[in-house]
Amino acid sequence: MQVRVIDGEAADRLMEPLTALVVQAGEAILGVNRAAMRIDGKQDGSPVTEADLAADRIIAEGLARLAGDVPTLSEERTHLASPPFRGSFFLIDPLDGTKEFVAGRDEFTVNLALVTDGVPRLGIVSAPALGLLWRGIVGRGAERVRFDGATIKAAEPIRTRKLPGHGEPWVAAVSRSHGDPKSEAFIDHRPNAVRKTCGSAVKFGRIAEGSADIYPRFGPTCEWDVGAGCAVVTAAGGKVTDDKGGELRFGERGDTGFIIPAFIAWGDAEAVATY
Repeated sequence: MQVRVIDGEAADRLMEPLTALVVQAGEAILGVNRAAMRIDGKQDGSPVTEADLAADRIIAEGLARLAGDVPTLSEERTHLASPPFRGSFFLIDPLDGTKEFVAGRDEFTVNLALVTDGVPRLGIVSAPALGLLWRGIVGRGAERVRFDGATIKAAEPIRTRKLPGHGEPWVAAVSRSHGDPKSEAFIDHRPNAVRKTCGSAVKFGRIAEGSADIYPRFGPTCEWDVGAGCAVVTAAGGKVTDDKGGELRFGERGDTGFIIPAFIAWGDAEAVATY
């Protein structure tokens, strides 16, 4: 397949149809009866449900119509991936926070990123049960969108928050299901740190909208959990780095299962220098 690179203008044109596609996938998830759905286990021990698979089918079919010449990497179709990816590709988690979903909570998301030359350039993180999504294109800004079903109700520009001033608390977004001692120690070193517990990629949305300052994850995670949030946070003025302050790369780790060993999402890009 010929390598295709999607530039900023093309990404702009794709944003609305991609948003509609992600919202449609979210509707399919909400249509699944959690009390009666089938839950299977993957080789890594994580759960997968019929809701994951339904959302993935919708996204796969939609991307084939919208940009069929652009490769995709989805959590549910890694066996079809051909890394390393060149040019542009779509990075998808059709249901991030499956444990939250199975437990009956509302903080699960549909994540879609457009990655070009190893860097997420466009991201959409949708929380269908909350009627919220965060989206952005790097260099072109970010928005928080409220929706009801398939109807967009409102969209407002968002910006990350600047580094807290002297004596002001750092607000750290933390996982309900995936805490680790190193992340906790990192948060404890932030002045007057306050923890904000969130599920799934909602944490990236809270960073992007300025209601949290930092989100560290020093345990391993997968690229599809991070790519969309990385693009949204960066588009909103923040930065997502590895645990040494360096750039994250995507689509190049097929031999390691597309694992990101650790990352930190910073609301204030300049705060990286404080690490």
